[in-house]
Amino acid sequence: MPQMAPLWWETLFILFIVKFLLMNTIMYFNKPYTPKSSSMQKSMSSNEFKWEW
Repeated sequence: MPQMAPLWWETLFILFIVKFLLMNTIMYFNKPYTPKSSSMQKSMSSNEFKWEW
């Protein structure tokens, strides 16, 4: 009969995998809320194509 790990090792390992996957999916779909004011967007868009050589 082959040696087998105790059941609690397997449950801890499976729990770790589930936590890891859940954390990665949450971090992937979590979009940070960064509000930008309209004046900031206008200034950024107006300065975007000003080239000074």
